[in-house]
Amino acid sequence: MRVAVFSARPYDRRTLIDANRKAGSPHEMDFLDGRSTEGQTGPRLTPRTAGLAAEHGAVCAFTNDDLGRETLTVLADAGCRSIALRCAGFNNLDLDAASELGFRIGRVPAYSPHAVAEHTIGLLLSINRKIHRAHARVREQNFALEGLLGVDLHGKTATVIGAGAIGAVLAKILLGFGCRVIAVDPSESDELRAMGVEYLPLEEALTRSTVVCLTCPLNEQTYHMVNAETIALMPRGTFLINTARGAVIDTTALIRALKDEHFAGVGLDVYEEEQALFFEDRSTSILQDDVFARLLTFSNVLITSHQAFFTREALDAIATTTIENLTAIETQGSPPAANAIPGLPATVD
Repeated sequence: MRVAVFSARPYDRRTLIDANRKAGSPHEMDFLDGRSTEGQTGPRLTPRTAGLAAEHGAVCAFTNDDLGRETLTVLADAGCRSIALRCAGFNNLDLDAASELGFRIGRVPAYSPHAVAEHTIGLLLSINRKIHRAHARVREQNFALEGLLGVDLHGKTATVIGAGAIGAVLAKILLGFGCRVIAVDPSESDELRAMGVEYLPLEEALTRSTVVCLTCPLNEQTYHMVNAETIALMPRGTFLINTARGAVIDTTALIRALKDEHFAGVGLDVYEEEQALFFEDRSTSILQDDVFARLLTFSNVLITSHQAFFTREALDAIATTTIENLTAIETQGSPPAANAIPGLPATVD
């Protein structure tokens, strides 16, 4: 199958080419070049760039590509009705339009839960012990400790919102630190319960927590889950870490809480409007996003650019599963059941 690859960076090219070669090179991977109007190399999939997929049997897309109705319609009109997502989340996909237009779509629901869980812990440790600030100070030969005081995580209560594959690994790491761990998830794990994890409703969990970690998918139920009302439930001095999706947090409410000194620290690997910022070098550009600029002013906020997934093991797994999905779609008419999009027909006539 001929595949148009959008939002491709050098590491995407390397891993996808290698995975395709190991599978016997069943697909022609066409890595789109040039720069889009948003300034991204390997243009982002949008209604304006979707026409580049003409004469391709499939597109390969990433987390910030636009898979709304308008884009899908352009793809369908160009004769392309297969999509391989290089990510687990599909909040950028219009499920109704995809079903109506007959798209066959595979995703990567599990690549390396350890990668995201470990990055979550990295953010937590950094904002608690002010490691990012200490690093900057030492480089300026400032060895004072004032302003770098942290707390022991041992004995603290940590809530994991979204205790799937990633959340389960995170819960185990937090237990290893000696934390009391609460999980908020509609499905409860006997294994986690046996290890001492307690399951509670969201509101009750938030009132008890010193640490709140978001590792849940973005959907109608979790959109702006962290808002003015739920933030008010968290004790003052809470640490908030988000490695899920940016829109799980109402950023305006978060900024108000930060100005009120409600949080001890906030670690963000995602942001609501990140598609206009992340994955590109914009160091010579003027930052146009005033909300993001405001976040950068808080000394107790640490932001990384959606890199929690970014390990060698995870990239290899993403590429391998993506090639497997494309092969299954081409030969069987649908991706493996485990990699299908919930809510879409399993096969397309």
